[in-house]
Amino acid sequence: DEKEKFEPTVFRDTIVQGLNEAGNDLEAIAKFLDAAGSRLDYRRYADTLFDILVAGSMLAPGGTRIDDNDKTKMTSHCVFFADEDHDAIRNYAQVGKG
Repeated sequence: DEKEKFEPTVFRDTIVQGLNEAGNDLEAIAKFLDAAGSRLDYRRYADTLFDILVAGSMLAPGGTRIDDNDKTKMTSHCVFFADEDHDAIRNYAQVGKG
């Protein structure tokens, strides 16, 4: 019985690349996340996915980002980089429900 490797950094890189390619179009982001859900294990990497959608990259214990300012490991398409108004945050929340 072979165990599957736990590779959150590979998962992060795949999600971040897709989000960055989707650009500022929240509908395209939602479509990417929906399509990726059929091939990526969202349950296994739920914490990593949450970190990316909220903070833009993986977080270390204590809340610092683990990206070494490498733009390929982070995205600005997340709650932390959203405009600070109710509608913008609600739109990001709707992406997560999609």
